[in-house]
Amino acid sequence: MSARRIGPDDWRRLLALTEIELEHDRRSPAGSGWLSIARPEQLPPAGDWRTWLLMAGRGFGKTRSGAEAINGWACAGTARRIGVVAQTAADVRDLSMAALRRAAGPAATYIESKHFRLRWPNGAEAMGFSAEEPDSLRGYEFDTAWSDELAAWRYPEAFDQLQFGLRAPGARQIVTTTPRPVRLVRELLADPTTVVTRGRTLDNAANLDPATIRYYLARYSGTRLGRQELDAELLDDVPGALWTRDRIDELRVREAPELGRIVVALDPAVSSTEDADETGIIVAAKGTDGQGYVLADLSGRYSPDGWARRAVEAYRFWGADKIVGEANQGGEMVEATIRTVDPAVSYRAVHASRGKRTRAEPVAALYEQGRVHHVGAFPTLEDQLCAALPDGGTGPDDRLDALVWAITELALAGSGWDVPGAIPFSLGVWPCRCGRLYGWEPGRPCPSCGRPAADTYDAPVAPPGADDDPAA
Repeated sequence: MSARRIGPDDWRRLLALTEIELEHDRRSPAGSGWLSIARPEQLPPAGDWRTWLLMAGRGFGKTRSGAEAINGWACAGTARRIGVVAQTAADVRDLSMAALRRAAGPAATYIESKHFRLRWPNGAEAMGFSAEEPDSLRGYEFDTAWSDELAAWRYPEAFDQLQFGLRAPGARQIVTTTPRPVRLVRELLADPTTVVTRGRTLDNAANLDPATIRYYLARYSGTRLGRQELDAELLDDVPGALWTRDRIDELRVREAPELGRIVVALDPAVSSTEDADETGIIVAAKGTDGQGYVLADLSGRYSPDGWARRAVEAYRFWGADKIVGEANQGGEMVEATIRTVDPAVSYRAVHASRGKRTRAEPVAALYEQGRVHHVGAFPTLEDQLCAALPDGGTGPDDRLDALVWAITELALAGSGWDVPGAIPFSLGVWPCRCGRLYGWEPGRPCPSCGRPAADTYDAPVAPPGADDDPAA
């Protein structure tokens, strides 16, 4: 049996575990305490605050910093009822609670029940929760909380439920996260009761593998992804991008309504090497209300057999009507690989006859119309969407491509929607003379060229390029 390919989430978990182990082994000689070895920026700030936002790059030491701070407060008796929330149940168990157990030592008792409890000898207790189950936080009261990798949570409502429980006198919380300009992070930064600590991956270089550091610098230095994940920069939307975070947030829902047609869209990578692009796998549906709903992002680095199995698993799990696969790169190989997993699966090959951005613009326009909703959050997908420019993106776009195929296949706007020249005015999409498609409002400037839309929706529209006068 072949070894399972490591995906992005596995790398994140592995790096966090390695970070915990390396810092403990290299910086904790026998008898030494955390306060004697921690860097100043890894310690809770002084002053009267409700939230300590530790926003730093991968491998900075965020996880251990949060765990050691919680343990210090618990041992001192200033934290008695502690809520610990991470992205998934596995993250709670394997990362957050594992780091907290390491910090607390053998004196604390760990109980792996539904809520992963850790009890100190003085009666303080920490309980672990998955951010994938926001309602599991209902009914609890805490005086202390720790939210790990907040920007990656699929359901932001979990943070709101945690806040309702964080109501004891003098309550305080730690938020450790790699920066992403999601709504929760932006709101915390604007909150006057938040104290922010920032840090880069290289700040902890003495405790990370030198070969890993060299690889990061060679591959990501100067890139937008490197600035976010390693330098901990909070990057704003790319000016002129086809999608904006504000609009995605406005349209986000926690649950989808009754669903009609469901599709799994596949944008397979050409290669399966470590340096290859990811394979985009998106599950989307058309609701009985006629709206589109993005249900899952299963993208990652897979072997051909791996992405085929993942797509078929999603097809079965969601009861999908069809798998749609881009055949430009792999041709008939894509369908053949799918059918080796399940010969009976309903499959349709799609061929890209136009450029990526030309295909993406009608889908972006559907978002502007308010007709596509994300069920929960998909941080990596949304990063790609908000970096996509009309004339080319600023980074990977495998997830974006799969999303475009999924929404196009659902035909939310009826036949001909994916052909820009065939879009009827009644759909509320304005075709600018520069070629950009966007949601119509009277006089609204084109996001690309600034030319205003007509004041009335049935005004005649010249073909793209027919008039270069911006004031026309």
